[in-house]
Amino acid sequence: MACLTEKMSLQMIPTINHSSLIQPGFSLLNFNGQVFLFGQKGWPKRSCPTGIFLLDFKKDELKLRPAFFCKDSCYLPPLRYPAVCPIKSSTEAEKCQYIIHGGKNPNNELSEKLYILNIANKTNKKFTFRCIEKELVGEIPEARYGHTADVVHSQGKKMIVIIGGRSYMALGQRTTENWNRVVDCMPHIFLVDPEFGCCTSYVFPELQNGFSFHLSLTRNDTIYIIGGHSIETNTRPPNLYKIKIDLPIGSPAVNCYVLSGGISVSSAIVTQVKENEFVIVGGYHSESQKRMVCNTINLDDNKIEIVEKEAPEWTPDIKHGKIWFGSDMGNGVILFGIPGDNKQLNLDANYFYMLRCKEVGESEQDSEQVTQVCSQSSTEDAGESTPFEDSEEFSFTFDGISYTDTHNEDNEEDESEGYWITCSKSCDVDINTWVPFYSTELNKPAMIFCSNGDGHWVHAQCMELSENMLLHLSQVNVKYFCNEHATFTRDLQTPKEKLPVERQPMKALRRRTPMKIATPMKKSFIRKLFE
Repeated sequence: MACLTEKMSLQMIPTINHSSLIQPGFSLLNFNGQVFLFGQKGWPKRSCPTGIFLLDFKKDELKLRPAFFCKDSCYLPPLRYPAVCPIKSSTEAEKCQYIIHGGKNPNNELSEKLYILNIANKTNKKFTFRCIEKELVGEIPEARYGHTADVVHSQGKKMIVIIGGRSYMALGQRTTENWNRVVDCMPHIFLVDPEFGCCTSYVFPELQNGFSFHLSLTRNDTIYIIGGHSIETNTRPPNLYKIKIDLPIGSPAVNCYVLSGGISVSSAIVTQVKENEFVIVGGYHSESQKRMVCNTINLDDNKIEIVEKEAPEWTPDIKHGKIWFGSDMGNGVILFGIPGDNKQLNLDANYFYMLRCKEVGESEQDSEQVTQVCSQSSTEDAGESTPFEDSEEFSFTFDGISYTDTHNEDNEEDESEGYWITCSKSCDVDINTWVPFYSTELNKPAMIFCSNGDGHWVHAQCMELSENMLLHLSQVNVKYFCNEHATFTRDLQTPKEKLPVERQPMKALRRRTPMKIATPMKKSFIRKLFE
C-alpha cells in the first residue's frame, strides 16, 4: 500500500505560553479547523472560568487564548480523561457539537454527567461557547474516566455509545487504605439517546476485560474497539472487537463480534488522514515500555485492516523518556508532550511536539489549517494512585504544578514565587504537595494581604478562611489582619472619639423641674463617668 511508504514528520514547538496548562489527560476539540484545549489540571482562573483555551499558532509559537461561555450555559468543570466525541447536526452540517462524558475533576472526583458543547458566537479570536448538561435516565453509566464515547448512525437515527473506563471501588468496599483505588468498569455497552437522554446497557460474553484507555473507531453503524488495559491482570490484550448497532423503529439491535489481527496497546492516539484511513501513534506496550511503532488502520466497508507504518525519527528525549501524552488535533496532526528534567525544579519543563502523519507537502491546505488551529484524548493519567497501574503509573515528580503565572496578559510580571512562602508559623503549604483548595485556584494557593505594619501576604487556607469569607473580603473595603496579628492589633486599637454629652447646670435644672427628675439625672451622670 502507498501509505506504508509515506513518512511522518516531527516538529518541536519551541515556545508555548502558559504551557503549564497542558497536562496529561487534556483533550483537544476541533471546531471547523479551530482547535481548543480542554481539561487542564487544576481549577481554572476567573479570567477563563471554564478552562477552554484556543490554540493560536504563529510561526513556531503557540499561544493559549481563553474562551468564554454565554449566560445560558451550565458550568463545565475542567475534566481530565473524559470521553470526547464530535457530533454533527444532520440539518446544519457545518455546525459541530461535542459530547463530553465522565472524566476527573481537579479534586480527583469522577463525573457521571454528559455535556453537549458548541460554539454560540465568534468575533475575531474571541469564541463564546454554550454548554448544556444532558439529563440521563434509565440505566445510567456510573462515573468513570479513560473510556470512549462514539456516535453511530443507522436508518436516519443516531445514538451515543459509551464503552469501558475506570472508576473508584464501590463505597461499601472502600477503606482508608484503598480509598483512591480504581477498578475497571464492567464491560457493558451503553446506548444513550442524544435527544431524550434515555440510557440502556447491553452485556455480551465476548467482552471480557481490558476496556480502559482503549481506542475506538466509528464508521456509520459500526464501532471497532482496539487494545486496552486490564487493571486486574495488568495486561494489554490484543483486543479487536466489532460492534454493530442497528436502529430500527423500536428497540436497537446490538451485535458484538471478536476479530483477529488486533494489537496490544493502551493509551494510544488515533488520527484520521484520509476518509477510510487512520494512524495510531504512541501508547504503551507495558508498564515500563512505550510503544514506539505506529500503525495504519484501513476501514473498507465491513472490513478492518491494521498494518505497521514507518515511524518518524524520534528524538533522544522521546526515546529515553518514560511517558508521553497527547491528543489528536485533526487533519492528521497530533500534539503530544514529554516531561522535562525535574531535577532542576523547573516544573514547567514539558516539551511539546507536533506530529504530522501525512507525507510532507501531501496537502498544503491541511497544513495551513493546522497552523490555525480532535478525536478523543486517550492518555495516561498522572494522578496520585498506586504505581504500575495503567493510567496512574506514569507520574510527574511534582504533579505538574508550575511556577509560571497563567494569566492571559503576555507582559504581566511574574510574581509567582511569592505564592510558596511560609506565611506563618503553622504554614504547611509545600510546592511539592499543594493541591487546589478553593474553586477559584488554578496552580497557586489563594492569598490575602495582612495590613499589619508594612503589610504582608498570607495563604487564605492557612488562615482557615472559608471560600465565602475569602470572596467577601475581596469585595469589601476593609482591612484584614492575619491570625498572628489580629489579637495584637486589636489590643493597640484606640477607641473611637465620642462627642461629650451636653449638660445643663444643676441649679437651673432644680428651678425648672420637679425633684422626680433627679434620679434620671443621676443615672445619666453615672453613665458619663463610665464612658
